[in-house]
Amino acid sequence: MAVQDFKSAYKTIMDDHFPKGMELSFVDGDKRQTLVFEKSAWVIDGVEKGLRYGENPGQEAALYKLANGNITLGEVTSLRAGKYLASEIELLQSGKHPGKTNITDADNALNILRYFSDEPCTVIVKHNNPCGAAKGASLAESYQKALMADRVAAFGGAIALNQEVDKETAELLIQSYSEVVVAPEFAEGVMDILSSKKNLRVMRIGNMARLQEFVGQRVIDFKSLMDGGVIAQWSYCPQARSKDKLLPAQALYQDKEYKINRMPTNAEYDDLLFGWLVESGITSNSVIYVKDGVTVGIGTGEQDRVGVAEIARDKAYRKLADRICWEQHKVPYNGLTDEAAKKEIDAETAKLKGGLPGSCMVSDAFFPFRDGVDVGLKEGVTAVVQPGGSNRDYEVIEACNEAGATMVFTGERSFKH
Repeated sequence: MAVQDFKSAYKTIMDDHFPKGMELSFVDGDKRQTLVFEKSAWVIDGVEKGLRYGENPGQEAALYKLANGNITLGEVTSLRAGKYLASEIELLQSGKHPGKTNITDADNALNILRYFSDEPCTVIVKHNNPCGAAKGASLAESYQKALMADRVAAFGGAIALNQEVDKETAELLIQSYSEVVVAPEFAEGVMDILSSKKNLRVMRIGNMARLQEFVGQRVIDFKSLMDGGVIAQWSYCPQARSKDKLLPAQALYQDKEYKINRMPTNAEYDDLLFGWLVESGITSNSVIYVKDGVTVGIGTGEQDRVGVAEIARDKAYRKLADRICWEQHKVPYNGLTDEAAKKEIDAETAKLKGGLPGSCMVSDAFFPFRDGVDVGLKEGVTAVVQPGGSNRDYEVIEACNEAGATMVFTGERSFKH
């Protein structure tokens, strides 16, 4: 019996039977509001190509950009047409040209990155969730921090950088395997460096220089149901984007008022805001830990809040152990065969408590019980940000006060499904 080549499926280029245009109308009596879309494609080696395939080989897919129209429903108006980001990328290098997940990963990285345009920042996304996000004094530093936050998960990810890629950053980029690099510009000589990675998709997006303009903008978000039905909603727009929107935690329970004992320091405020805005691009249920402008542990897509707090904690320990191992031995932790060296790394990781002491804990929804926040507090978390609104907010406030930690409420949930 011949051995079947399953790898060949990933070399598939699907036929594309989707038309070049698409229109979507909202109709209310005689009033019709229409969005007009045009299909995006790239000319590669003289051939026009659309998306390689959808989420899996065998799924035809097409990428459309909003070419005309806007929608106003009530007091909310959608982003006006023509402000393109991931829907109209300039493909500088393709290797295998992009598929659906390459575009959606790049898009979610931009979704997070738009809040951090004032300083060098890198977001690395894998399967539509960030595995590392970091600010830095330079672009190279921000990338290195984001990578080392979860070097293993970043393998094959989409990297979005908010400044022109310089040679120093490019040299770092080619040391690891990634699928996509997105940036507003690439300095002279950088493409020569990146070209050593033939299958790396290098995408230039000029509008990234104006990412700040996309803050607060909304689009219609569609979810198709298995029976052909559709849910339409406005895209989520976090309102807590500045220090004054983070409210000191307080609650009333059985006529007794509970308040947090101390306010965050300036450094804690910086991490609380950074974490909350990164959180807006993470699949719920989620809890993350952030320290000094870098994600330390990211827990995503879980069903219970205490469980995801534990997952994020455990990931912080594992990723720190891998980082120490890589820096000391240049091999992944799971590939280290020297048991004595492993024990030393384990001891150092335990001593550092996964890098969690002094970090901030971020939750996309309230804690229904104090057990969730206790997970972080036991590891040395000093500040917490969450929406508030639980019947047991008072218990969570007491837990933070007992640990000497501070906590702020956003007054808004940040679910993403």
